[in-house]
Amino acid sequence: MSQLRIRKVAVLGAGVMGAQIAAHLVNADVDTLLFDLPAKEGDKNGIVQKAIASLGKLSPAPLANKAKAAAIVPANYEQHLALLADCDLIIEAIAEKMEWKKDLYEKIAPHVAKHAIVASNTSGLSINALADAMPESVRPRFCGVHFFNPPRYMHLAELIPCKGTEAGVLEGLETFLTTTLGKGVVYAKDTPNFIGNRIGVFSILAGMHHTERLGLGFDEVDAITGPLIGRPKSATYRTSDVVGLDTMAHVIKTMADTLPDDPWHSYFKAPAWLQALIGKGALGQKTGAGIYTKRGKDILVLDLAKQDYRPTGAEANPEVVEILKIKNPAEKFAKLRAHAHPQAQFLWAIFRDLFHYAAFHLHSIADTARDVDFAMRWGYGWNLGPFETWQAAGWQQVAAWINEDIAAGKTMGTAPLPAWVSDSRAGVHSAEGSFSPARNAALPRSSLAVYGRQRFPESVIGEAPANPGTTVFETEAVRLWTDGDGIAVLSFKTKMNTVGDGVLAGVLQAIDIAEKDFRGLVIWQPKGPFSAGADLAGALKSLQEGRIDEFTSMVATFQAASQRIKYALVPVIAAVRGLALGGGCEFQMHSARTVAHLESYIGLVEAGVGLLPAGGGLKEFAGRASAKAKNGDVFAELKPLFEAVAMGKVSSSALDAKELGLLRENDIVVFHEHELLHVARQTALGMSEAGYRPPLPNRTITAAGDVGIATFKMMLVNMLEGRMISPHDMEIATRIATVLSGGEIDRGAIVDEDWLIRLEREHFVALAQMPKTQERIAHMLKTGKPLRN
Repeated sequence: MSQLRIRKVAVLGAGVMGAQIAAHLVNADVDTLLFDLPAKEGDKNGIVQKAIASLGKLSPAPLANKAKAAAIVPANYEQHLALLADCDLIIEAIAEKMEWKKDLYEKIAPHVAKHAIVASNTSGLSINALADAMPESVRPRFCGVHFFNPPRYMHLAELIPCKGTEAGVLEGLETFLTTTLGKGVVYAKDTPNFIGNRIGVFSILAGMHHTERLGLGFDEVDAITGPLIGRPKSATYRTSDVVGLDTMAHVIKTMADTLPDDPWHSYFKAPAWLQALIGKGALGQKTGAGIYTKRGKDILVLDLAKQDYRPTGAEANPEVVEILKIKNPAEKFAKLRAHAHPQAQFLWAIFRDLFHYAAFHLHSIADTARDVDFAMRWGYGWNLGPFETWQAAGWQQVAAWINEDIAAGKTMGTAPLPAWVSDSRAGVHSAEGSFSPARNAALPRSSLAVYGRQRFPESVIGEAPANPGTTVFETEAVRLWTDGDGIAVLSFKTKMNTVGDGVLAGVLQAIDIAEKDFRGLVIWQPKGPFSAGADLAGALKSLQEGRIDEFTSMVATFQAASQRIKYALVPVIAAVRGLALGGGCEFQMHSARTVAHLESYIGLVEAGVGLLPAGGGLKEFAGRASAKAKNGDVFAELKPLFEAVAMGKVSSSALDAKELGLLRENDIVVFHEHELLHVARQTALGMSEAGYRPPLPNRTITAAGDVGIATFKMMLVNMLEGRMISPHDMEIATRIATVLSGGEIDRGAIVDEDWLIRLEREHFVALAQMPKTQERIAHMLKTGKPLRN
């Protein structure tokens, strides 16, 4: 099959999932039509228009930029089916009713282009049964694509072939999902609930069963099934509330109805208390009450014994917490199994039954154990999948314990473990690949070309580690390395990749080396955010000890590093993902180009700790405003930039960062985080091939001057009098305005970068010596939250 090109997509169904899938498609600049039934009154597109309008109100936001909503084209089945002929991909996302889907397929079939792929976003209905409703000519291009909710943020997309789906169609769609939409794709077999929900819902059912068996409270279970065991903060029962108790009950019923021969079938039923809550309309977060509810500022939890809500407050048992802190998984599981406390017994039981269930069903739901582990990590937010957890804890020992518990009648299911579990293996993941029961062999990773773009793909325990590259130089703070492609990569090693003396020295040294021996330099972090900013702890220590000259010198070095990035003789590319705050933001502002993952949260946030940006950020803003100003009106360009800095705004995405002026229009946005390094290196090589030269020093920056400062002050006085800001906020914001405006000089005066850098440094050091600023820094270091003083 020739290379799949997807120019236009139609999403059928403007419900919660359909509308959000459409939103993520337009996030990625995919021309998208969103269909639904014609409205009975008014505009026939009314249903879809209402769904599009609601996208801007949802949290977390489906749109990376609210303006993207206008790119979704509304359509309805009565007037616009002919538009499907221009679509390369059609995603059906209507309600989970087989007869409704089949009826819709009959309507659209005459309008499907001969090359178009049709995919159902069903979460559990049979893909083969759905395919049967399609004309025979369409079936080779039909499959299931199950996005997880919310589609923008959840990494998992399950790809489910039907019997006749062509391999080329699947590979093309896998490539589109991976690079264009940034998804992690796993192949699932056509079984009810596929992989993620099959294993995930069973895990929740196991939790419910053992909660009741051991007499634990819902909040007590949540206290031990969240981050303590590598799961999300929402743990077990808060997750159920977020998903919706009615949705949870529906998925459980689907399992009961479609899996009559499952050895665990007797557990596939909603508990009586869950049914009672649903009957009362207490469906969880969307109705304001479920397993948890909020009264005033208090969060209450359902108490089954009292048949009423009570204050939360149950905690993890200290002895159980100590066991969970043990780094050796084998020792940890042994102690959990042996400990008498109900919480320890609960944890052993839910893991044991999860391992048992996953092993028994692996052959029927997935090609390899890797698919199951990735599905649970990407779809449910687990740090480790079930097979990884089992393997890390000692495969054969855990298998023996499971067999002992089966024999003793302690397990939820009585089915024996599959024979392959006990065939002297050390686990299911190895350097050769991941175990496939169908082939009785370890299968290597996919060789599809798109995965060649992932230099460090997400790995599973037991897998061969990726080649770390050749180290050029390394210190306690940084590592410079290369793959021999002419590009050097600089990575930070500090906590949260913060910038201190060691990182600054490393940046300067790396650029010296890159100019001498390489064609470009990429700043990229293998772990954590791009950079959470300057090392506040080190800065505060210098201030409190009165070493002002040393502190001032550090600021000057920071500024010099930023300028060195900007004026390096080879392109310096910032590969940003996650947080890029304060100094981290300023580093990328000075790069020749930023390549940012969509989920990049970028901002100059120094005002929150009583400071102003002094790594060249204000200087860059002033220069950009001057370049964009029309008819000499610099203030109009500075005003939104000032607001972004004074209010410490952080972008909600890379696209939003462009709106805020924190990224440039020609900066690149990448949707798959593991492709970030590849795109950054290719960008550096391309710029080098084009004969890269750094920009000329900016010596002609038009300043807003004293008039600009006075205008900003008028805005601030009104805010101060309205008690919207504190006097210290006023002090900080006035100094920010002063630097952005070029100081107390004539309006329209011309300044250069050195002038603005000096202003930054003077006002930064002055603020840093103020007691209220030092209070803010100390409070942030202690609590992680800003102080308003």
